[in-house]
Amino acid sequence: MKLNKIAATLLLSCGLTTGLLSGCSDNDNQSATEYTLLADAQSRLNIYKEVTLNADLSHLSSNQKQLISLLIDASKIIDNLFWQQAFGDNKKQFLASIKDPATRRFVEINYGPWDRLNGDKPLLTGTNDKPAGAQFYPEDMTKEEFENSDFEGNKSLYSIVKRNEKGQLFSIPYSEVYSKQLERAAAILEKAASFADDKEFANYLTMRAEAFRTDQYQASDFAWMDMKNNPIDVVIGPIETYEDLLYGYRAGFESYVLIKDLSWSERLAKYAAFLPELQKGLPVSKKYKAEVPGSDADLNAYDVVYYAGHSNAGSKTIAINLPNDEQVQLEKGTRRLQLKNAMRAKFDAIMLPIADQLVSEEDRKHVTFTAFFANTMFHEVAHGLGIKNTINNKGTVRQALKEHSSALEEGKADILGLYMVRQLLAKGAITEGELKDYYTTFMAGIFRSVRFGASSAHGKANMVRFNYFSDNGAFAKDDLGFYTVDMDKMTKAIDSLSELILKLQGDGDYDGVGKLVADMGLIREDLAADLAKLEAASIPVDIVFKQGKMVLDL
Repeated sequence: MKLNKIAATLLLSCGLTTGLLSGCSDNDNQSATEYTLLADAQSRLNIYKEVTLNADLSHLSSNQKQLISLLIDASKIIDNLFWQQAFGDNKKQFLASIKDPATRRFVEINYGPWDRLNGDKPLLTGTNDKPAGAQFYPEDMTKEEFENSDFEGNKSLYSIVKRNEKGQLFSIPYSEVYSKQLERAAAILEKAASFADDKEFANYLTMRAEAFRTDQYQASDFAWMDMKNNPIDVVIGPIETYEDLLYGYRAGFESYVLIKDLSWSERLAKYAAFLPELQKGLPVSKKYKAEVPGSDADLNAYDVVYYAGHSNAGSKTIAINLPNDEQVQLEKGTRRLQLKNAMRAKFDAIMLPIADQLVSEEDRKHVTFTAFFANTMFHEVAHGLGIKNTINNKGTVRQALKEHSSALEEGKADILGLYMVRQLLAKGAITEGELKDYYTTFMAGIFRSVRFGASSAHGKANMVRFNYFSDNGAFAKDDLGFYTVDMDKMTKAIDSLSELILKLQGDGDYDGVGKLVADMGLIREDLAADLAKLEAASIPVDIVFKQGKMVLDL
C-alpha cells in the first residue's frame, strides 16, 4: 500500500511496517522526524481569530450541568475518531514532531498537515497531497478499481474500505474499526441519559449509544426528530460526508454540544410551517418539486458550547440541518439548528470588516446581523426543499451525483434560502428589514464563504454562485472596487440558478454538475483581487474556539 509520507516516516521510525492503524509508543517521540512549516504557508497562520465559546449556564440545574460535562467527554472521543479518519492513528506522535507552537496549533485546527481553507495544500515539509478519500479507502485505490469491485458495504456511510491479503477490496464497519472508542463513547452517552430530565432526550442518547455499537443510525435519527422540549442537545456521530472527496459516500465523525435559546427559538418556530407552500412555488417544473417536505420539521436557536471532529475542522459551522437520511427527511422533515453565538462571532469579526472593504459606502448599512442570521437560517431550511430522489430511477440525488452532491446541495440551499426570504417578506411573515438588506448581506457573505477554498463544499458552491451572479449582472463593481446589488437582476439570477440546480439534482446529471463546477467553481481574476484586498486588510478567514469545561466552569 502507498502510505502517506508523514505516516510512513512515523511508522518506519518506530520499526513498524503494518500500516496506518499501528502507531508509535510515547517513548518513541524522540525518534520521529521533526516537521516544519513550508515557506509559502507562513502567511496562513493568522487566518483564524480565536474567540471564547461560552454561554450562560446559570439557569441550568446541577443535573443539566453534569449532563453537559458528560457530553463533552463523549465529544472528545469523537474528535479523536475524526483525526483517524482525516489523517490516521498517529495524531499524538505527529503533533509532538512539530516544535513550533504556532505551526502545531494551525495543524491542529486543520486536523492534519493540509490547509483546509486553501484547497488542502500541504502545510509541512515532507507532506504528500491529501488523499481525496482521506483514510476511508486505500490510498493506491483508483476509481476504476473501486467501481469494478462488487463487495458488501461498498457504498456504506459507516465503513472504511481496505484490502485483504489477496489485494481485493472489502469494507469494515465503523463499529468494528473503532470498536473500543465507540464503546467508551456509548457508555458515556448512556450515563448522560441518566442525568437527562427530558425523557425523549434520554431515549435519544440511549439509542445513539446503541447505534455506535451496530452502525444502525436511522432509529436514533427518528428519535432525535421527536425531541421538542429538551433545553440541552447534542449532535453526535458519523454524519456529514464532506471529508470523502473521492465519492462522498462515507460519513465523518463530529459533535456539537448545544443549549437552546428559548426566546429566539419562539421567534423562529413559525417559519417551518411554510415549507409545503414554498415547495409548490419553486421556480422549476412540477416533476422536480413533486416531493412533499416533512411537516414535522422544526427551527430553533442554540448557543453551542463544544465543537468536535469534522464540525471543528477548518471553517466552523454556524447552522445545521439534519438528519441527512432521506427517508427520515421525507417522513419527518429535518431540524434546523441556528448556532447563534458562533454566528454572532463571525458577523462581528469577519462580515462587518468585509463590508467596509468591498461594499459601497451607501449600501453598507444594508449589511445587518438580522439579515445574516436569516440568510443562514433559511439556507438550512432550504435543504428541505427541492428533491431528494432522482426522477429517472438513478437512486437518491446523493448517490447519483457522488462527490459533486455536497457542493451542489450547498449551492441549492443558499439560493433557495434567498428565494424563501423573498417570498416570506412578500407574505409579511418576515417583518424585519427590507429585501435589499438580505441581498446585500448575502453578497457580502459570498466573499466570506468563498475564502473557505475549493476543498470545501461551501467554498465551491460560493465560487459557482459568485460567477453566475456576476455573469448575470446581479451585482456591479465601481471604479473604486466597491460592489452594489442590482435588485431586479439579482432576483432573476436567483430564479434561473434555482431552476438549473434543481434540474441537475432531479436528473441525477453527474456530468452536468461536473461541467458546472469545472466552468464556474473557480476564482477568476477580479475575485482574486478582491480576496487579496481582504488578506491585505488582515481580515480573518474564520474563527477558532477556546472551548471546554474550563471555559464553562464545569
